[in-house]
Amino acid sequence: MQIVRFKASENIRYGVIAGDEIKSMDGDPFSGHRTTGATFHVNHVKLLAPVVPSKIVGIGLNYSDHAAEMNFATPKEPLIFLKAPSALNGPGDPIRLTALSEQIEFEGELAIIIGGACRNVGESDALRFVLGYSCFNDVTARDLLRQDGQFVRAKSFDTFACMGPHIETELDTSDLTLETRLNGKIRQQVKTSQMLFNVPTIVSYVSRMMSLLPGDVITTGTPSGVGKMSAGDRVAVSISGIGTLENPVVAE
Repeated sequence: MQIVRFKASENIRYGVIAGDEIKSMDGDPFSGHRTTGATFHVNHVKLLAPVVPSKIVGIGLNYSDHAAEMNFATPKEPLIFLKAPSALNGPGDPIRLTALSEQIEFEGELAIIIGGACRNVGESDALRFVLGYSCFNDVTARDLLRQDGQFVRAKSFDTFACMGPHIETELDTSDLTLETRLNGKIRQQVKTSQMLFNVPTIVSYVSRMMSLLPGDVITTGTPSGVGKMSAGDRVAVSISGIGTLENPVVAE
C-alpha cells in the first residue's frame, strides 16, 4: 500500500494511491486504513511530506564506506542524533541553502515511519511498530558539522529534511537499491544489505533511549558519495520498491 499526505482545495488529507488516483482516508493511517470514497487525480493535488513527525531520529555512519570517506571509525552500535522536525520538506519543494554554510551536501537514505507507539521493543517485535518506508534526503551543512563537532545545527536548517513521495507499507528492506542523482548523474548507489545495522536493530535500539510515537521518522544512514549542492541543482533519491523523491535547490 502506498500512503500519501496531500493538499486539495486547501484541505490536508491522507490517502492511498490507486493508479492515477488517490483514495482519501478518513483520518490518518495510524488509526486504520479506512477510505472515504472521495478520490483525487494525482496531478490535481499537492503532495506533502507523508507524515508530520514529533521527532526525526538520524542514524549516522551506518555504511562503512561513508564512515571511511568521512574519516570516522566504523561504529560498534548505532550512532543516533536528532534532526529538528521544523526542517521537514516535501517532494518537489525547494531545498533552501543557507548563507551560514559553504558546503551543503545531499545524503540519500531510507526512512522508517513508525506506526505505533513503542518503548523498549525487542528486535523480533520491532517491525510490528513500523508503518512503512519512504525516501529521505538528510541535507547536511558539512562545514558546520565539522566546526561544531556534533550534528544538530548542520542538519536542522529549514528544508533540510526532505521526505517522500509516499509511504510504502509492504516492503522487504533487506536488499533494496538506493541511488542518489545530482542533475541526473548517479552520485550514490548502494544495497541496503550493506547497512551495518538493519531496520529491526535500529528501531529496537532507538526505542531503548526514547519512546517512539506514531508518525516518528528514523533515517537509516547514507552511503559514500555525498556531495555539495548549489543553487539551480536538482537532487533525486530513488529506492527500489518505493519510488523517487526529487527536490530543486535554491539560494536562501
